[in-house]
Amino acid sequence: MGGSDAFIVAADADIEQAIQGAISGRFGNTGQACNAAKRLIVIESVYDKFVEGFTNAVSNMTLADPLKEDTFIGPMSSKAAAVNLQAQLDSAIQAGATVLVEGGMVKDKPGAWFAPAVLTDVTESMDVYREELFGPVAVVYKANDIDHAIKIANDVPFGLGASIQTQDAALAAEIADKLEVGMVTINAPSGTEANTPFGGVKRSGFGRELGTLGITEFLNYKLIRDKS
Repeated sequence: MGGSDAFIVAADADIEQAIQGAISGRFGNTGQACNAAKRLIVIESVYDKFVEGFTNAVSNMTLADPLKEDTFIGPMSSKAAAVNLQAQLDSAIQAGATVLVEGGMVKDKPGAWFAPAVLTDVTESMDVYREELFGPVAVVYKANDIDHAIKIANDVPFGLGASIQTQDAALAAEIADKLEVGMVTINAPSGTEANTPFGGVKRSGFGRELGTLGITEFLNYKLIRDKS
């Protein structure tokens, strides 16, 4: 099922680590992952520092042949997917979103090449506020405090996963408990491992795959009741 995972950066986060995590989480597989870090929610006190480093890194990305080992970002899966993402990007810009990194479909290259883009000032009145952007477009939100960040994170119809960047274990646990998602990763972007359950809530589905919980989905249990 789909997702619009939040990537929350707390005031005490290691900003360099958070930037690298956001780059990997948002643009890995050219941003085409259900559990990609699609919404970067940053506490106001570290917002400018994070945005500066993040946008610099995105601006320096180059599109390259995905068959080469050193390529980080390649084309999208299809021309139709790129066209749909471009329409979402155009809609956000026309509605008043601010473009920090100007990306979009690369018209002078055949195929589904899409340069990474970064938006901010996306508001609740815009369609993309609650849509899934399945490709290399990042949206950055400024949160007044942790409660505001949690509100933004939960204000979507999806509930697959989320990531929290903080050096405070108690704060991480508090935030994780309040997020309406099926999976939370702390100090790393969301990922998939065979030994950990994978799945979400709300429009991101129900049930789990992988891990012990996933194995039980394939088992038939026999109930024997002795009421003698």
